[in-house]
Amino acid sequence: MRCLIRARGRGLPPDLHEDILQEVLLAIHLKRQSWAPGSPVRPWLYAVARHKIVDAFRRRGRRVHLPIEDVAEILASDADPAPLAAHDADRMLGMIDARSAALVRAVRLEGHSTEEAAQGMALTAGAARVALHRAMKRLSELAERMK
Repeated sequence: MRCLIRARGRGLPPDLHEDILQEVLLAIHLKRQSWAPGSPVRPWLYAVARHKIVDAFRRRGRRVHLPIEDVAEILASDADPAPLAAHDADRMLGMIDARSAALVRAVRLEGHSTEEAAQGMALTAGAARVALHRAMKRLSELAERMK
């Protein structure tokens, strides 16, 4: 059984082979009633093992492991915003009323709290939250239509 797991699980780390063997033995124990007594045992055992090997590959997925040291310099640098993001935001905000646009700009783009934006616009905090929600919903609808 180990030879089969080693041969079929070549793409897996060798330390997983013992885990797969344990899973195979457990599956054989749990599913022993599915073996037909008159049929040969080896094909049934190999089928169980093949399925467990495939399960191990699926669990592992297609992950690529890269050492963090190779990309540390890139990660440390500040990411530049998308070059057209500000232009797109201004264009979208130009499609809604001025008060809603100012509220979205203050809260979502500049990072102010809803209460701070409400004070600057002579609104209550509740009214500002409702207006912000409606403005975001309107922007979402406009973006959907533009797709």
